[in-house]
Amino acid sequence: MKDLLKKLSEACGISGFEDEVREVIKDELKDYVDEMETDVMGNLITTHKGKEGKPSVMLASHMDEIGLMVSYIDDQGFLRFIKIGGINDQMLSNQEVFIQTENGEVPGIIGSKPPHLTSAAEAKKIIPFKDMFIDIGAKDKEDAEKMVSIGDPVVFHTTFKEYPNDLVMGKALDNRVGCAVMTEVMKQTTTDATVYGVGTVQEEVGLKGAKTSSFKLNPDMAIALDVTIPGDHPGVKPEDTPIATGKGPVIVLADASGRGLISNPMMKKLMIEAAEAAGIDYQLEVGDGGTTDATAIHLNRDGIPTITVSPASRYIHTPQSIVNIKDVEDAVKLIVEFLNRL
Repeated sequence: MKDLLKKLSEACGISGFEDEVREVIKDELKDYVDEMETDVMGNLITTHKGKEGKPSVMLASHMDEIGLMVSYIDDQGFLRFIKIGGINDQMLSNQEVFIQTENGEVPGIIGSKPPHLTSAAEAKKIIPFKDMFIDIGAKDKEDAEKMVSIGDPVVFHTTFKEYPNDLVMGKALDNRVGCAVMTEVMKQTTTDATVYGVGTVQEEVGLKGAKTSSFKLNPDMAIALDVTIPGDHPGVKPEDTPIATGKGPVIVLADASGRGLISNPMMKKLMIEAAEAAGIDYQLEVGDGGTTDATAIHLNRDGIPTITVSPASRYIHTPQSIVNIKDVEDAVKLIVEFLNRL
């Protein structure tokens, strides 16, 4: 599992540019699934064919990550950019980034006004991303345009590392963790149900791939595989989120205060029964923050019973985050047990 998660984490794929991630999953599953296709949106749909008369289940894990996109090149050769997905401005300043071009990656540094030249009032404020720029070493606009183009995606690179106590650190664990879980489940499942393992696109910018792929597949039920936010570090109160890393995968009962998903009661019952039958520690979450592909899926057609299973990951939506690898492995065991019990 660590090797797979490392490959997925170190691959790059901001929303709309998920190709590297898709290729990793395709290579992993080419000998394990009955069918594999990439649809018009870029979703990867893999199929484990079940027996006639048995239910169909969609496993949705979004392949995309947060990032940036080049929006303007000024006369001095500095790049302006937009944010793709939810990124806090304070984490951008002075980060090393890489612009993905047709001719390969171009390194750059996100710059801004030096602290030595900021006023006391300015120093107390977070620098907005619109006041930042990317320095690629170009001498002027013409020189920069030889290296990059408007619309090029901008990514971060982080080396995957192992930490003590079953923790691992890497880039884009939201949602390469879900991709790893989906991939391993598709390798292991022997269920009589038909299982669609779907790597969805553009979740971070509107749950787009989940919407189109679930409409196409119209499964009897669905499980979104993602990550969630733990409260086991400074700055977070237990009442804000009692979820912790290392205490098992999280079964999400509601997110975004119900504006996103309120999990289907049947799916909740079946998932908890599967966890207890397999002796897997699990956590229950009722959240008021973000949502997942499950929101788009459960509203498709005439409604699809859906639930979300999410290992906890610290510091998501930054260039590096942390997850407990045992939580990830237990998420695989939980989903396999769920499918086998069908």
